[in-house]
Amino acid sequence: MLGGIIAVAFSFFSSPEITLKKEKREKRSPQEIELARLKKGINSLKDKLKALQGELEKVNSENSSLKEKLESLKKERGELKKQIGRRKRWKLYEKKIFQRLKKQTVDLRNLLVKKEKELEEQFSKNVKLNKELREINNRVAFFEKENKKKDEKIKFLNDEISKLTEKIRKYTLTINEFKQKEAESEWVAKSEYEALKEIYANLEKEIETKTKQILARDEKIKKLSEEKTILERRLALKGEGVTQQSLSQTSLEEEKKEEALEVQTQEEATKEVSITPKSEEKSALLKEQPEEVEKETKKETKKEGISLGEELKPQEETVKLPEKEEEIKEEEVKKEPETLPEVELEKVRNIGIAAHIDAGKTTITERILFYTGRSHKIGEVHDGQAQMDWMKQEKERGITITSAVTTCFWNEKRINIIDTPGHVDFTAEVERALRVLDGVVVVFSAVEGVEAQSETVWRQADKYHVPKIVFVNKMDRMGADFFRVMKDMEEKLTAPVVAITLPVGKENEFKGVIDLVEMKAVFYDEESLGKKVSIEEIPSEYKELSENYHNILLEKVASVDEELTEKYLQKKEISKEEIIKALRKGTISNKLVPVLCGSGLKNKGIQKLLDAITFYLPSPIDLPPIEGWDPKDSKKIIKRKPALEEPFTALAFKVQADPHVGKLVYFRVYSGYLKAGSYVLNATKNKKERIGRILQMHANQKENRSEIYAGDIAAGVGFSCTVTGDTLCDPDHPVILEAIKFPEPVVSISIKPKTRADQDKLNKAIMKLTEEDPTFKVETDPESKEIILSGMGELHLEIMVDRIKEEFKVEAETGAPQVAYRETILSNAQGEGKYIRQTGGRGQYGHVIFEIEPLKRGEGFQFVDKIKGGVIPASYIPAVEKGFINAMKKGPLCGYPVTDIKITLFDGSYHEVDSSDLAFQLAASIGFKEVFMKATPILLEPYMKLEITTPEEYLSNIVGNLCARRGKILNIDTQGNQKIVLAEAPLAELFGYTEAVRSLSSGRAIFSMQFSGYEQVPQEIAKKVIAQRKEEKSK
Repeated sequence: MLGGIIAVAFSFFSSPEITLKKEKREKRSPQEIELARLKKGINSLKDKLKALQGELEKVNSENSSLKEKLESLKKERGELKKQIGRRKRWKLYEKKIFQRLKKQTVDLRNLLVKKEKELEEQFSKNVKLNKELREINNRVAFFEKENKKKDEKIKFLNDEISKLTEKIRKYTLTINEFKQKEAESEWVAKSEYEALKEIYANLEKEIETKTKQILARDEKIKKLSEEKTILERRLALKGEGVTQQSLSQTSLEEEKKEEALEVQTQEEATKEVSITPKSEEKSALLKEQPEEVEKETKKETKKEGISLGEELKPQEETVKLPEKEEEIKEEEVKKEPETLPEVELEKVRNIGIAAHIDAGKTTITERILFYTGRSHKIGEVHDGQAQMDWMKQEKERGITITSAVTTCFWNEKRINIIDTPGHVDFTAEVERALRVLDGVVVVFSAVEGVEAQSETVWRQADKYHVPKIVFVNKMDRMGADFFRVMKDMEEKLTAPVVAITLPVGKENEFKGVIDLVEMKAVFYDEESLGKKVSIEEIPSEYKELSENYHNILLEKVASVDEELTEKYLQKKEISKEEIIKALRKGTISNKLVPVLCGSGLKNKGIQKLLDAITFYLPSPIDLPPIEGWDPKDSKKIIKRKPALEEPFTALAFKVQADPHVGKLVYFRVYSGYLKAGSYVLNATKNKKERIGRILQMHANQKENRSEIYAGDIAAGVGFSCTVTGDTLCDPDHPVILEAIKFPEPVVSISIKPKTRADQDKLNKAIMKLTEEDPTFKVETDPESKEIILSGMGELHLEIMVDRIKEEFKVEAETGAPQVAYRETILSNAQGEGKYIRQTGGRGQYGHVIFEIEPLKRGEGFQFVDKIKGGVIPASYIPAVEKGFINAMKKGPLCGYPVTDIKITLFDGSYHEVDSSDLAFQLAASIGFKEVFMKATPILLEPYMKLEITTPEEYLSNIVGNLCARRGKILNIDTQGNQKIVLAEAPLAELFGYTEAVRSLSSGRAIFSMQFSGYEQVPQEIAKKVIAQRKEEKSK
């Protein structure tokens, strides 16, 4: 209202200038002008009044609406207060319910844990009971065999006694004939009397000998009967609940009666033989015996083809035979172990499972343990619950780092399994496992096919002639292709593969497999985790494919068996048993590689894999005897068969530091047996070791054993000096087996402890870890005093440093990774090395002249002795070689090890008094440093072989980055919508490459790499490396 009044007042007092202008324009009278102005003002005020009234009405309406809203808001506020109250009450109620449910959940969880523990205990009890039952059955079988042998032995001895009794009877008849002839004769010549007297004396001796022999036989029969009785008692004690009886009471009584009759007969024969004429009668008869009797006697004896004296001479071989057999038996008794092997040797399978990383080795091993009853649940790798991946680092990273050992049973066969790592950095674990195995399951991914580490594993298996079977895993994955993997193996590995199962469906539709041996389809029930298996007819859409591959299978098995070749050519039917037999023969001889398929994660195809392991992979007795050499004479080859009666022979293939029992040494027994607490000879180091305990390992779980036998894999506690590759054997029968060779480390880092206490702990940690892992090397730089750790790759060293910090509680700092360079030469050079020193007493003198020349990459070091005329005595030659080897450890160029050279020693000189081993070592070392620098020295660096799988849109980024890292592109393949790049690049340029690949491909590319070899460093880069090395030394 106030604004309206001001506006009206303002209209009355308008501007004088405007008024004057209007007056001039209108030229009206002032009254008219004033009146018009007032009218206009009034009209304007009326309009404004109307506008103000409208605004007032609007304000009033807004005010009323606001009042209504305020009322509604008040109502809403009340309702909200009610709702809040209700919600508070609900929250309190929910809290009470949650607390109750929480308590119930905790109780249920505790109950579940308790039940799981009870289940585990029950399961372990069942496993032990099954084991005990197996042992009892095996012991029953063994005792039955022993009884059979004893029966045969008794029968043999009875036959021998019968033969001897018959001979005695003949001798008795001969004596009686002589008696009769003596009675009939009237006189005999003195010479004849002497001859007959000698004959009688011989006969008496013979009878005495035969009597003793019979008594010995009787004693032997008694002993055998007693042994038999003991065996029966032991059988009865061991086989409680087992209804088998080796011999009935009736048969025992009959045997006793027969033995009593035989003894009675022998006593009568002995009495009959012992009747001889008295001396007086003998002389009287001899005096009266005529000459004709002598002639007749000679004629009779000649008819038998032997002289009388010879006929009556005691037969030494017959007498000594039982004594020899008795001695042999005593030796056998000494060699027999106190307990018997769980299973016969032909039922043992020592296998490994190996593959590229992430192909599914450990997943398959976990399924094997589940289906064989070794574990009651399946442990998954991605959950960190896999039993075989027991280390903390393995659980965190989801990869296998160290090989793990376990044992299970399938089809009454004992399977000793070693699960190996797949990462290239841990290839040494695969190497030592394959050295002691009889067969290997190589796992390939159905998507990626043959990868870099797969090729390495295959070559390692070929090196040790290990029979192989293949399992194509991950058939349920997108992009899975079984037939492409088969083709890959033929092309990349030149493997004689033969499919024995085919997939039914693939990717999400993978349902089961077709068994090409039995020509049946096998489907696996998912609800029972694959335990329930249904065998059906082959689906119609797969019949033609199955027939084709079945014919290929028949063709390949026929090629390794002559009988089957004839059958195949004649188009005769080949049975399932014949196929299995030929496949086994071809697999053991490495002429065939059976291929199966399935999905470990989806629990399909594992049972068929287990069947294949037991059917086709060899037992220890299927392979040739292990060969070694005499420690005293390396040219003398010694062979040991896989048998209990052979001397004990084993190879240590792994050392592990256990927090509970200390040093654990894993070993494979090739022959004989070993008892806990006994002594063995470490033939490699020529030291006796006492094995305190023998443990059967299941990953990191331990089970005590009293004895271990040929074909077994176990661990021992109590070894002090034994390391990987050492031979353990019977001290009385020493032998050295071929050791395990490991690759040299290619990456190094420095490590520095934070405190003096950490220094002591670090030394202990390093000592244990280097003993465990032969590819983990440690040295101290003599100039900088830094501790340098060397390994097979970044991951290898990362794991080792992590273990040093976690397991041994060492606080330490590490430096950046460094490449393990090598030094070599490009040309030949000759020179000499001389060391002369006089100190007043006996001096030192050594003088060598030699030539140095380059070798091909990877040939290492060769030393040739061409000394003639004794210019250097033969006793000093090993010292010269040692001097060269010591000098090669720190190359003259920049301190890296020297490799791929040949040194020929052809001249020199010595002093009769002053020369010594040390002098010649120093002379060789001095000369080497000078001559090496004349032979065009160069640096070598490790090269890695890479395989990168990337989507096509990132290919140019990957290739460009590789070229920038001095890489060489070897090949680019296409696999679906993926590109596979094969390349080589120097290790020095590949540090941090994982992050680079992830960044270049937005995380969609993957790669793997493995050591390829050493190649020359380009000159410009070599100069930088040498300068950097010199700078480090100067610091």
